[in-house]
Amino acid sequence: MRSLFFVLTALSVIGLAFWAYHENYKTQEALSNAERLQHKIGSARARLAVLKAEWAYLNRPDRLRDLAEVNFESLGLLPLRPDQFGRVDQVSYPQRAAVIDEQAITVASSGEDE
Repeated sequence: MRSLFFVLTALSVIGLAFWAYHENYKTQEALSNAERLQHKIGSARARLAVLKAEWAYLNRPDRLRDLAEVNFESLGLLPLRPDQFGRVDQVSYPQRAAVIDEQAITVASSGEDE
């Protein structure tokens, strides 16, 4: 009986060692994947910073103004002036709330008649 216990204990230790070995390699693989993803994120952020800088450089007001002047015949673009913008009170918004209220009053009044 004692020898059976020793054999089972030895087999369980070997099984646990194999499991730990396997888990160690899975953990190392997950860590290397995480490191690779962090590297990709860092390079994507660097590319994004370069693209933002290029966009800011290409959208300089003096450059856009010069392009508008050069291509005036084909585009017909004029410089923006403050009087071309409207005020907030000049914007006409749809009257959806009033339509819904009128429908609610109609439904409520039709329910009272019955």
